[in-house]
Amino acid sequence: MKLWGGRFESGSSEIFERFSGSLDFDRRLIDADIRGSQAFARALERAGIVTAGERETIVTAFDRIRGEAASPSFYEGATDEDVHTLVIRKLQERAGAVAGKIHTGRSRNEQVSLDMRLWLREECDRARALLCGLMGALLDLAEAYPGALIPGYTHMRRAQAVLWPHYLLAYFEMFARDWERIGEARRRANVLPLGSGALAGSGFPFDREAMARDLGFDAITRNSMDVSGDRDFALDFLYAASVAMLHLSRLAEDWILYSSEEFGWLELADGVTSGSSLMPQKKNPDSLELIRGKAGRVMGSLTSLMVTMKGLPMTYNRDMQEDKVPLFEAADQLAGSLEMARVVVASVKLNPARPALAAEESWVVATDLAEALARAGTPFHQAHQLAGRFVLESVRSGRKPADWTAEEMQRFAPEFTADFARLLDPKEGMKSREIVGGTGPEAVSAALAEARERLTEMTI
Repeated sequence: MKLWGGRFESGSSEIFERFSGSLDFDRRLIDADIRGSQAFARALERAGIVTAGERETIVTAFDRIRGEAASPSFYEGATDEDVHTLVIRKLQERAGAVAGKIHTGRSRNEQVSLDMRLWLREECDRARALLCGLMGALLDLAEAYPGALIPGYTHMRRAQAVLWPHYLLAYFEMFARDWERIGEARRRANVLPLGSGALAGSGFPFDREAMARDLGFDAITRNSMDVSGDRDFALDFLYAASVAMLHLSRLAEDWILYSSEEFGWLELADGVTSGSSLMPQKKNPDSLELIRGKAGRVMGSLTSLMVTMKGLPMTYNRDMQEDKVPLFEAADQLAGSLEMARVVVASVKLNPARPALAAEESWVVATDLAEALARAGTPFHQAHQLAGRFVLESVRSGRKPADWTAEEMQRFAPEFTADFARLLDPKEGMKSREIVGGTGPEAVSAALAEARERLTEMTI
């Protein structure tokens, strides 16, 4: 069946039917479509368009359809152009003539918008819950190695020593922003479009605020033309999902490197790695590589919908049917990647000696020396030059920080008083970084505790 056709002398061609159909992908909106239609049936009763008995018949029939839709056989042989047409056909089969009233004053344009918003609310909730699981796993891993020392990098060169929990908390902050960003996307989606009609507003006196309360929306849309052509809420989610995948991809890249033989910092569990069909010794970080790869699919989904929308005239255009595939794709890939990342984090074992040795053998203490000179009264530019010359002399002579004694440092430069020798141990220099947000042991301990509290609030 079709929801239109009176103006046409003949039906659509078979090729057009096949080209324009969307049931194969928009069928996943069926539960949202049913819930929205049930709420609309109640609105029709409030507006005096259907009786209480007719509303009950419609709502009960929709309940039956929802139950039947759980079976794959429900869709067998269906030739409907989309999920909305399928649901109306099934309603007619179960409710009879009264089903013809369900579209009174309602356009498929606003129905599609409603279904997507209902569906997207739940996807946002799912993504945020998965983010919380990942953030919790990161905190667990941080607390498992509270004093572990690693070199921090800039330009992929060893830069300054940091605590392992401080490094993990950096990703916690990224994912916390993702949690907030997806929450904002949910807020923008949680606005009721029903009552907008096709573009000019409904010609029936529906109580839109009542419909919003019925379906749990925070507000109603304010302009019917805007609603008809609006997919900003979908773009908001796609942007938030893309940034979250960007963060996941960065974590994946780090750990692909850190678990390699060249680094040897991390060991990934057998359950999140795979082997080689030819090389028996291989243990490949496939889970992380797939997360890194899937980031491109989500970012591509954002680009896809932006390009679809960029040149559309006001208001609805059939191009907008192409919004669903990228939205569904991004939601699925984000959820799968977040779930996988949590399992990877929970599986990781840190080999603290390897990164600690990397820090101790390098010159990550150079900034600590320069800042100590500045605290002792040496102008910082001069202190920077002095510490740089000290590093250069060490590199030329093949000496590591631990190879220097206090006496030798003083002979190199009298500004290096006896107490400077302790700063050749990276752990000592970190103690000067107790500023909020820094890697000092007390600052990191407080940050971990605060992160736990924030996570608890996120999961309530």
